[in-house]
Amino acid sequence: MKPSILLTNDDGVTSLGIWAAYEALAPIADVTIVAPATQQSAVGRSISIFEPIRANQITLNGIRVWSVAGKPTDAVIIGLYALRLAPTLVVSGINIGENLSFESIMTSGTMGAALEASNQGTKGVAFSLQVEDQGDKFDDPSNPVQNFDAAKKVVRDVVERELKHGICPHADVINVNVPSVVKGGYEVTRLARKLFHTGVEKRLDPRGRPYFWINGPLIEDAEEGTDVHAIRKGNVSITPITLDCTAHAAAEEAKKIFRR
Repeated sequence: MKPSILLTNDDGVTSLGIWAAYEALAPIADVTIVAPATQQSAVGRSISIFEPIRANQITLNGIRVWSVAGKPTDAVIIGLYALRLAPTLVVSGINIGENLSFESIMTSGTMGAALEASNQGTKGVAFSLQVEDQGDKFDDPSNPVQNFDAAKKVVRDVVERELKHGICPHADVINVNVPSVVKGGYEVTRLARKLFHTGVEKRLDPRGRPYFWINGPLIEDAEEGTDVHAIRKGNVSITPITLDCTAHAAAEEAKKIFRR
């Protein structure tokens, strides 16, 4: 029997990225798409606990899929507990835009879905594709300018390896970032601290009242061994991620500060 995969994303069920992942995985696994009905980027692990969640089975590209009116984490939870899929693995992506550094994995809906899956007992792998123009992240994800050919090969190869060997026991999620132009091979990395120079732009509406846009340019590079540096070199970044956010190295110092 083929292994089973729950495939989700944060760009929405019509995104070409999720369909590229489906095409890569369908020959090697039984793939069920359970994904947000609409664009849900940057929602992190947000869960809909104050409103009902509607999930509808629809046909896209000749395939029956589940369209969830909620967040990526909602889609994962619906797939695991309402649909009782019991997948071998949860795959999230292919995201349009890289998910690198501390700040991105904390806000990424792509990563949020993979982390939620692992938290619920099924390991997750997240895939993201670098964009040359950051504005591409905000275009219609069902009609992006990205070429997914290289990313599809990475998705299939990485998932085949994970299905054969299993995700490393000390990792909960594998975060995979594919450069827009792949020049090298795989590089196992750690998270860089930042991906963007954070900024806020103040504007005035037609009535002269202020409003704000959070923005900022990309970090040009980061230190050797980080995910940001690997992508800048054209390598595929493989970052093992853990759900445990405990700062173990700080424990002894904390005990000294907070001793009775």
